[in-house]
Parts: sequence; structure tokens; C-alpha cells
Amino acid sequence: MTYRERLSLFIIVDSCIVLTSIFFSQFLVSASFHVITLPVIVSCVALLLSHHLFSTIYKLYKKAWEYASIGELLYIFKAITFSIVTAAVIQLIIVQNVYIRLLVVTWMLHILLIGGSRFCRRLLRDTSIKMGSNKKRTLIVGAGSAGTMVARQLIKNNQTELLPVAFIDDNTKIRNLDILGLPVISGVNGIARAVKKLNIENIIIAIPSLSKKDLNIIFEECAETKAKTQILPMLEDLVTGKLSVNQFRDVQVEDLLDRKPVELDIDTISEYITNKVVLVTGAGGSIGSEICRQVAKFNPQKLILLGHGENSIYSIEMELKDIGEDTQIEFVTEIADIQDAKKMILIMNKHRPNVVYHAAAHKHVPLMEVNPEEALKNNVIGTMNVAKAASKCGIGTFVMISTDKAVNPTSVMGATKKLAEMVVQHMDKISDTKFVAVRFGNVLGSRGSVIPRFKQQIEKGGPVSVTHPDMVRYFMTIPEASRLVIQAGALAKGGEIYILDMGDPVKIVDLAKNLIRLSGNSVEDIGIEFTGIRPGEKLFEELLNENEVHEQQVYPKIYIGKSADLYMDEIDEIISIYTTLDKVSLREQLLNLANNNVIPISRKLISIV
Repeated sequence: MTYRERLSLFIIVDSCIVLTSIFFSQFLVSASFHVITLPVIVSCVALLLSHHLFSTIYKLYKKAWEYASIGELLYIFKAITFSIVTAAVIQLIIVQNVYIRLLVVTWMLHILLIGGSRFCRRLLRDTSIKMGSNKKRTLIVGAGSAGTMVARQLIKNNQTELLPVAFIDDNTKIRNLDILGLPVISGVNGIARAVKKLNIENIIIAIPSLSKKDLNIIFEECAETKAKTQILPMLEDLVTGKLSVNQFRDVQVEDLLDRKPVELDIDTISEYITNKVVLVTGAGGSIGSEICRQVAKFNPQKLILLGHGENSIYSIEMELKDIGEDTQIEFVTEIADIQDAKKMILIMNKHRPNVVYHAAAHKHVPLMEVNPEEALKNNVIGTMNVAKAASKCGIGTFVMISTDKAVNPTSVMGATKKLAEMVVQHMDKISDTKFVAVRFGNVLGSRGSVIPRFKQQIEKGGPVSVTHPDMVRYFMTIPEASRLVIQAGALAKGGEIYILDMGDPVKIVDLAKNLIRLSGNSVEDIGIEFTGIRPGEKLFEELLNENEVHEQQVYPKIYIGKSADLYMDEIDEIISIYTTLDKVSLREQLLNLANNNVIPISRKLISIV
């Protein structure tokens, strides 16, 4: 129906309602069928004209009544009241009298019939929505402002596949009440019962400001059901308008990680990044690329993306150019191997960066166990090449990304990262450049993380392979780790090993169970298989030795390590002869040196001979 046709229909219907109201009112007031009198005719004409006038003023003919609410009812009240007042004034002028009883009864009938005709559209729409057989019955967790917004959006939007059925809320003051026609049936501990009783297919967690701890509690309840669980976007995305209240997403394992958001010292970071030249090695990797994204937010003059893999560097370059198209940031790519010392000096000389984030490294523990020479070449020699080039070219700050596996290392990867830390600390002693290292645990979603592997196994129907039921790891998200790395760079005075507070360790088997549940499956259906600890792995990782760290945080979630013994002569000795060592001997030497068990290599070789 076009607007013109709709307007004509409303005018005709309203005219009939006005005439019916006043004639029927006269019948009720006089108790006589003799209703056509001069006062009534005057009232009819006056009321008819004034009704259409005030309906136009209050736009009653332009409203979509299928979405009507209290606001529209108020407009009806105003239009009709002013119409009656206008009719009374005209009665007084023409008839010299005001028929109060007639006008009061007419006012009541007028509101009843006009309001009823309009809200019938809303009633018919709501009834058709509730009768929709293809809609998924949905339970909304949270009856606050966000929850009611979700319910209202789902009720209004006839195109959505979700039908809100009830609310869940721990607030006892609203328990058993109806909100928007939906009952608040129980608290969080009653989710499983509600799902079974109401045949719920979908659960929406509608509490944007929910803490991770409380979300875990709610998710555990939801996981006991077979209903699909979704969550509202983050509060910051709703406030900024990036996402709307009806754009739900699946619960991610990151949501269940009990960590508070990182608050950055914007002023300090801006001071050493804004309008400066920044270089990131390993810029195509999961950590390196996220550091690039975070650095770009501070508007550096130039951001150099250095990496060995051309595809990954191209991808992050295109992404950053899309993000920063409204900025003056110059994005430069450099395809290079950090094992090439001359190329590192050429690049540093060419760009003269103020800050270097060294994220390039071999991180896969089992692979490095069988390729210890590659771990040494990339993690130790590569770090040494980049660090020496930075020092030679007078770079301001050099930040190396390390790992918790560098503490009491049992793997080649951990040992080489520990030696790389020694290289960085040694360079700080002999250079004007501020050299620091930042150590943290596993990051969710990184290329070396178990998360992608678990997801692949779940998609194939399982089982999910976990090395040991008691294995635990520290986890944080990639953005959080990257932000803390940038913050540590701002705090750098030179020579520090910064340790990021990773929170409480997470059992890998619990992580696997959560991923299975988040995928909409049960642990029994997918299954978990224990495969045994792989070479170089430990049951638990440590972020620091007891005697290695200052107890007080230098910044929220950032500790600073104490000076450790540096074995640069021994590191140089290993580098000079590693090509003559077999894999077993090289692995043994790396682990001994990283764990402070210094045995001269010359003596070791003599004993082998």
C-alpha cells in the first residue's frame, strides 16, 4: 500500500470513528434516538475538522502502527483532547453553550476507538510473530537495559529467525514479572530447567558489561543444555555504533578467559611512537601483525613491516592500508631473513627506526626439538643480527618478544629464547640503544596455539587430542599481549626483562572441553584423547624463577626481572662450532647453557672423542 492510499484509508476510517463517537455519545447521554440536533451537527463538523488538523500536527497518519508503543498512545491522547477542546470552543461561539457531558463521553469513545484501531495493527503483528513456526525459541539472559533492547529488536524485526520467549535474571526484584510481554522466570541457576521446560533452541547472553568470571558461570549453565549460546557484542562496540544490539556472536574461548582489560598509558606510548619510525620483525606472524595493528593506532610517521614470508607480509600490509587510509602513516614492507646480518644493517640504515619490535622467531616446540640448528640460527643468531644492526644504526629502543618457555627450559625453543634474552641484555650493556625483552606465555589464536588444532579436530568430529590431563598453560589474547609489549617498550630504561602477568594458569583439558561446548557439541560426542607429553614439553610453564623477579609491578600486569648471568663467550662458542655438532650434542649444549650449567664445549668434545 502506497503512502497516498494509506493516508486516504486513515482519513476515511477516522472520519467514520469521529461521527460514530459523537452520535453514539448523544444517544448515551440523551437516551433517545433523536440524535441529529444543531449542537450535535456543530460538534460533528468541529470535531471532524479539528481531529484531522491535530492528527496532521502530531503525524498520526505517518506512524507505523505495527510498532506502536506508549509514545504513540500519548500522541493519540493529545490529538483527541485538543480536538474536543476545539469543539467545545466552537460550540460556545455558535450555540452559546458547551455540552460538557456530550463532549466527555465523546472524548472517551474517541480515544477508545482511535486507539483500538491503531493498536490492532500491533496486536495482529505480534500474534503473527508468536505463531511463526520457523522461529527459534530464544531465552535472553539479562533483563536489564541491554536485554530489553534485544527483546524489543527481536519482537519488532519480523525477518529474524529468533523468537524471544522469556528472560533469565538474578535480580529477585523483577522475578516473575513480565517485561515487554516476556516473563522473568528464574536466575542463572535455572537456565537448564528453563531450556527444557520452554523448549529453548537459542540462548542470548545480553549483559555487555559482564565480567569474565560471571560469564564463565553463565556459560557453564548454558553448556549443560543443547541450546546454541550467543552473546551481545562488547559494550564499546555498542556505544561507538560499530555493532548494533541485534548483531549477536558466538561465545569465543577468549570470552571465558578470566582477565580484565588492559589499560594503557596513552601519553607515554604516544611520546615514543607518535610521528616516529617503527620497525617490526616477524610482522606477518600472529604477534607481529597484532603489534603492527596496535602501533598504527598511535599514528607513527612510518611503520616498516619486516618478514620472511611474502604472503603474510602482503596480507598485513593490505589490512593496515585499509585501516589507515585516513591517516598519513607510511607503510613499508621489507622481505628479509633476520639470519642475513648484512641485510639487517642495510634495512636499519635505510629507515633509521626509532623503535624496533623483534617478534620474528621459531616458536614450535616439537619442530625445534628435531631441528635445533634452525632454532639456534633464527632465535639466537637472528636476534643477534637484528640487535647489532639496531645498535650500529643508533636505534632508540629495541624490544624483543620472549616466552615463558625460557624459564628453566626443557626444550630447544625455550633454551634458544633464553639465550636470545642474554644477547639482548648484553647488547644493552655495550650500546646506547635501550634493549629490553618481554616474556609472556601462550596467546589464544596464535599460529603455535593449540586452539586452531582443537577447532580442526572438532570440525572433523573428534576426538580432540590433549597431551596430558594435568597439563596447564598461561594464556592471554593476542591483542592484550601486543598492547602490553608496546607498554613495556614505553617503560624501557634498558636491560630489563619484563614479565607479563598472565593471570591464573588454565588446564589444557578444560580449554578443550570449553571449545567443544562452544562448538555446540557435547564432550561425550566429540571425545578427548590423551596422547602423551611431546619432546621438550613440560606439564606446566613458569613465567619466572623465584629469585629472578621483583615482587612489585612496575605497571599493572607488568613485572620486571632481576639481572641474570650472561654467558656471551659460551654463546659465541656455540655459534662458531654448531655446524660441527650433531643434533643431540647441540640440544644438550643449548639446554645446559640456558639452565646455567656451563660446561666448556672444548672439554665436552674431548670427552666425546
